[in-house]
Amino acid sequence: MAKVAILGGGVAGLSAAHELAERGFSVSVYETKPIWGGKARSMGKPGSGTNGRRNLPGEHGFRFFPGFYKHLPDTMKRIPYGNNGQFVFDNLVGTTQIGLLQSKCPKLVLPANFPTTLGEWMTAINAMFGPHLGVPAMESEFFAHQLFVILTSCAERRVAEYEKVAWWKFIEADNKSPEYQKMMAIGLTRSLVAMRAQVASTRTVGDILLQLIINQMTPGVMTDRVLNGPTNDVWILPWIAYLKGLKVELNLGASFKSLKTDGKNITSATVTIGGQDKEVQADYYICAVPVEVMQRLLTDPIKNAAPSLAKLDQLGTEWMNGIQFYLSQDVPILNGHSIYLDSTWALTSISQHQFWNKVDLSQFGDGQVKGIISIDVSDWFAAGDQVVKKPANECTLEEIKNEVWAQLKAHLNQAGVEPVEDKILIDWHIDPDIQYPRNDPTNEGNAEPLLVNTVDTWQYRPDVTVEIPNLFLASDYVRTNTDLATMEGANEAARRAVNAILDRSRSAEDKCEIWPLHEPVVFAPLREYDYCRFKLGWAHGKYL
Repeated sequence: MAKVAILGGGVAGLSAAHELAERGFSVSVYETKPIWGGKARSMGKPGSGTNGRRNLPGEHGFRFFPGFYKHLPDTMKRIPYGNNGQFVFDNLVGTTQIGLLQSKCPKLVLPANFPTTLGEWMTAINAMFGPHLGVPAMESEFFAHQLFVILTSCAERRVAEYEKVAWWKFIEADNKSPEYQKMMAIGLTRSLVAMRAQVASTRTVGDILLQLIINQMTPGVMTDRVLNGPTNDVWILPWIAYLKGLKVELNLGASFKSLKTDGKNITSATVTIGGQDKEVQADYYICAVPVEVMQRLLTDPIKNAAPSLAKLDQLGTEWMNGIQFYLSQDVPILNGHSIYLDSTWALTSISQHQFWNKVDLSQFGDGQVKGIISIDVSDWFAAGDQVVKKPANECTLEEIKNEVWAQLKAHLNQAGVEPVEDKILIDWHIDPDIQYPRNDPTNEGNAEPLLVNTVDTWQYRPDVTVEIPNLFLASDYVRTNTDLATMEGANEAARRAVNAILDRSRSAEDKCEIWPLHEPVVFAPLREYDYCRFKLGWAHGKYL
């Protein structure tokens, strides 16, 4: 029985362990943190539970399962949950709304899914063509045209041309109105993918925006799904139990120190457990760690043996981390995610309790919490504009809390209605990856930043296989169809790594399924035509 050692216990590492163990491999997983799940994990706020209650539920950032996810839901359908024949996938709940919020303006609420009633159609049409966002009609039409250009472009053109163009330039934001810049360029990229439009790859931003739009226009597809409880409760811990049942060896608190090579293969991985170094030996090794961790593991001997990893340091990261507010009364906001378009820290939020239909919040904290607003902060380097006039990365944890709370109130408390008041704020929690004081030069205050796909960096991203035949990569920075730092990208990368091990070991087991991004069939002839134009060296044709 071939043995596989997996470094990393996030979504990628656990996905790889799942697929390998189901195929009869001997699997060991090593995770640095004292908790499973990586960036997807939820955790209790230490010391917040009283009188036998659980600690308040916190998280790295809220979960989001778009309809175009295929790989991760397939895995979730194979993780048993409870004793009633259910699976973790059954804990996904569809949202119905998307909120676009601006300070000093009424919030615009859009249907999250394909309209099925007259009222939903009226709302969608009014949103697309109404004046709410202040974007001139001609500019909105131009933005739609640019998306159509991507939709009708062949895959080869997207890599060769759009990968090398910044989103800001592709949508010609420089000569457009401030409203266009705020909505189409800055708001969407910062809030959805934590990237600055000026440096984000058009290929990545365009493909992901198209996936979200296509989902919304497809009957029967849930554009946005969330979990019905804290992530580790309803997903990660059942997953760990399933892996234990498959005899996977699971090791928490095992920090990664080094990889050793004889110039051809990996001979061992050194991890530190309980202050003691341990040499892990296996037939195959999967590095399921984030890009910034992998960069630190790349010694000169590893780079010499695997030249495709030599320029991994060209890949960059940004910060995208969460804060939770615990309230004495529930503030639903709307039935889905809200995007705060003109918030200087690029906030997005979701009010959790309405989706946690089987969670009794009185069993957490001091028993007084009635609602939880979970917020992602996606711009940590722009100055605050409410109570703290400096970037979030320079703030104390208390200052971050005060500024995010103030930005939230500026968007939600309008026209004499104040659903968010100071008196209802019971407690708060910031992702512990945000470290203060900033005293660790290796992470500059953020233990888990997020990979961002900047212009022309696809060339530096490796495949799951490298020149070292027993080393495989499973992380969201490797080349995948998903092409974005997401749980879906991590799961797809893990599947690709497992398939590569199946090939390398000459296993007869079935391979993991890999799905492409969905592209409407109706536009296939135009993409084929564009491929012909591309091979001839011609520009994209004009169809509108």
